[in-house]
Amino acid sequence: MEAGNDNHNTPLLVSNHSGHEDGGEEKIEFVKQFGIESKRLWKIAGPAIFTALCQYSLGALTQTFAGFVGDLELAAVSIENSVIAGLAFGVMLGMGSALETLCGQAYGAGQIRMLGVYMQRSWIILLVTACVLVPVYVWSPPILELVGETTEISEAAGKFAVWMLPQLFAYALNFPIQKFLQAQRKVSVIAWISAAVLVEHAVFSWLLMIKLGWGLTGAAITLNASWWLIIIAQLLYIFITKSDGAWSGFSWLAFSDLWGFVKLSLASAVMLCLEFWYLMVLVVITGRLTNPLIPVDAISICMNINGWDAMIAIGFNAAISVRVSNELGAGNFRMAKFAVIVVSTTSIAIGLVCMIVVFTTRDYFPYLFTNSEAVAEETTQLAILLGFTVLLNSLQPVLSGVAVGAGWQSLVAYINIGCYYVVGLPAGILLGFTFKFGVEGIWSGMIGGIVLQTIILIIITSITNWKKEADEAEDRVRKWGGGGRDADM
Repeated sequence: MEAGNDNHNTPLLVSNHSGHEDGGEEKIEFVKQFGIESKRLWKIAGPAIFTALCQYSLGALTQTFAGFVGDLELAAVSIENSVIAGLAFGVMLGMGSALETLCGQAYGAGQIRMLGVYMQRSWIILLVTACVLVPVYVWSPPILELVGETTEISEAAGKFAVWMLPQLFAYALNFPIQKFLQAQRKVSVIAWISAAVLVEHAVFSWLLMIKLGWGLTGAAITLNASWWLIIIAQLLYIFITKSDGAWSGFSWLAFSDLWGFVKLSLASAVMLCLEFWYLMVLVVITGRLTNPLIPVDAISICMNINGWDAMIAIGFNAAISVRVSNELGAGNFRMAKFAVIVVSTTSIAIGLVCMIVVFTTRDYFPYLFTNSEAVAEETTQLAILLGFTVLLNSLQPVLSGVAVGAGWQSLVAYINIGCYYVVGLPAGILLGFTFKFGVEGIWSGMIGGIVLQTIILIIITSITNWKKEADEAEDRVRKWGGGGRDADM
């Protein structure tokens, strides 16, 4: 296995040339190893970013076509996508992220046969979670009215939400499948499937929603069908290829030690949901300002751009989670640490470029989203905060990916609660409402929470005993059904 040999190819981490005064050979070796690790990174991150963009575009395309149907239809799809489906997406993605830790470490340890068992355990847990979330969809109209939506929009969005229940159960199967394939670095398979489905989705959305005039009914049919096509295609790939031995059929082992799996899944869900919902809260709080229409429109434009930029961060999150979990599972703790350095450096560099682009185009990009001069001016004023948020988003998801790869979900969940909701959110409310800084104050306070969380995660990552983490990874694999490193080889 490639991961098993990586530990012998990192002289930069264990210096063999300390006697050379100029250190020239060490620098050359460092650059060489940095390039090798970067290649491994992009083999995972590239397809993962493309997949995230394709799957994000499914909802975005549906929303775009809904705008051609009517204003009420656009509002219904937008609210269902961002609030109801957004809530479910965050929970299901978080619950499924436990699989990144277990599958990644099992793959690195050579416990290939356990990956299929872990995926089945995750299916069980996420299908139960989907059932628990069904009432949120069914009773969404009063929930939406509670957060300030009009009765007309709430009823339309609630009706559409009920039609989108198949998507909820698609999430329950999709996220475990994707984590299963990601752990084996089969991200290109997911990317090709997602691209093909996106093309199908665009064609049938236009056909059903616009050409045939089915409106929201056509939107629900197309969006549900697209998510289930992704699942069917991925399952066919797994069942036909056996995923190089990772899939050996359904097993009763999937029902063993479910509680331990549930605890890790819940920790993952809490950790990611607290991050996923944090900036969503920004839009809700902004709506409580006096004369909120222009600030809400401006912050929505900024969050739209931030959402697209987040797709890059999601790709790096997946890449570092796979790299760290694989290397820890294989016992290559030095390579795990080096992977963190390479991914963090690369992601920060991309974040700086994105921040500069936001700063230099701040007088122009708002007009891509609005014809209102007032909204465009407000968006331009917020561009500085957007730029810093984009930069932070380049590093923070990477550190979260390290946490998932190493199995630190519970610790990071507590850190997120403290930094985001004890420090950042109250600071934003204080600056925005008490000190009358408006949306700039709210966002600035919440950025403070992200900065604090990022600093804490950097410190934790820097002082981590990676040898100990590798030993704990082996114990985790052994506990949940494996037999230690290379037991299948």
